[in-house]
Amino acid sequence: MRIVNTLLALAVGLTASAQNAYEIKVTLKPFKNQYIYLGHYFGKTLPIIDSVKLNEKSEGVFKGSKKLGGGIYLIGYPDRSQNFEILVDKNQRFSVIADTATIAKTITFQNSPDNAQFRAYQQYMASNGKTLDALYKQRTAQPQDSVALTQKIIAVNKQIHDYRVNIMTKNPNSLLTVLLKAMRDPEVPKNAPEAKTDSLFGYHYFKAHYWDGVNFWDDRLARTPFFEARLDRYFEQLVYPDADSVIKELDWMLGYASISEDMQRFLLVKYVNRYLNQKYMWEDKVFVHLYEKYFSQKTYPWLNEQGKKVITDRAYSLMANIMGTPAADVELPDTSGKKINLYSVNSPYTLLVIWDPTCGHCKELVPKLDSLLHSKWKAQGVQMFGLAKETEGSKKDWMNMIHDHKLNDWVHVYYSKADEKARIDAGVPGYSQLFDVQSFPTLYLLDKDKRIIAKKVTEEQVDEILAVRQKNKS
Repeated sequence: MRIVNTLLALAVGLTASAQNAYEIKVTLKPFKNQYIYLGHYFGKTLPIIDSVKLNEKSEGVFKGSKKLGGGIYLIGYPDRSQNFEILVDKNQRFSVIADTATIAKTITFQNSPDNAQFRAYQQYMASNGKTLDALYKQRTAQPQDSVALTQKIIAVNKQIHDYRVNIMTKNPNSLLTVLLKAMRDPEVPKNAPEAKTDSLFGYHYFKAHYWDGVNFWDDRLARTPFFEARLDRYFEQLVYPDADSVIKELDWMLGYASISEDMQRFLLVKYVNRYLNQKYMWEDKVFVHLYEKYFSQKTYPWLNEQGKKVITDRAYSLMANIMGTPAADVELPDTSGKKINLYSVNSPYTLLVIWDPTCGHCKELVPKLDSLLHSKWKAQGVQMFGLAKETEGSKKDWMNMIHDHKLNDWVHVYYSKADEKARIDAGVPGYSQLFDVQSFPTLYLLDKDKRIIAKKVTEEQVDEILAVRQKNKS
């Protein structure tokens, strides 16, 4: 893995001044008169926090006036293409002696029990990893011996498990123990009485114990290569996929993380980036919640003005169109110049189509939507409401499109540049903001009360949603 000198997308990077709160002496042969680098994991980024130029004896000292946050750090080679890991915790005065030619076998540490233990663990895992890999390959090549080979694999895995338990038992306060606890999966009881009556017992038990031994105020976990992936797995596989469930989990984690500025920063930056552009329609509510609870009335030393503006602007674009809430009303002129309201349309469903008469994709899709309307959607209670946004074209382009494609069963309104400017000048959000229009066409499916059923969907998704709702009615 390569160390890169990078900043978080929305945050200001860390710095370290050269005094002596930490002092890590490094001998790294064969490099001489070249810079090496000290960095650490931080989610998917690997920020460099210090550098030192090695002398003629391949020696250098990383040092600074502020103690380093604990975690897994990396010492990067001069070209930054290679590195090796070390642990940094309470003791921040130690020495590392290594030669790149034999680093896997000969690296040593002075005055660092944490790294000695970490090194022994890495060597043990590497050795047993090779053993397991050989057994798996042998089992594939010799299926007739699979039973015996499977038993050997089970035995090796048990040895690894017992080795880890022994470390955690003998060194309960070590950084390695913290890391091992955070990496382990809960073991579901095989003969639990509840399993006989609850088919989901295994899932509930695994989820309830997934974070056993993990403290969300411990920022050392943020400086590891595995913690973010473990968070992703939890939300993707164990948390029920709806806004309220996700919000509950986020608030629980961030409540504990607030004790640690670094962990709070790690989680907030992760989640605001994750939900900035939603994978699922319901995630809009999650982002707005993050903004309202953690950003609207708060400032952080790590968040710059540009980052704050990105979060605020995105939240305001989503607030008026959250799934399940009433859509913003629209009042614009139709083809005769008469003002028409979206809420005046009386139908079981309204498909709001925000389009541009000069948009190539719109010219292809709008007639297709009209065909679907006549072939099936109209019979299901759908009324089309077309909001044409003036961009490069003119009102004539809009009228020609309606006439040429015989879009006669639609309610049509025209949103001119002048209307947009008048709303903005009056301090009223434009329809582009109210419906978070980032591309054309943008489709919203609304129910009879104009609540948002689905947004930014394709015609295929609209068709699927209507089919499911029709089936549920029957």
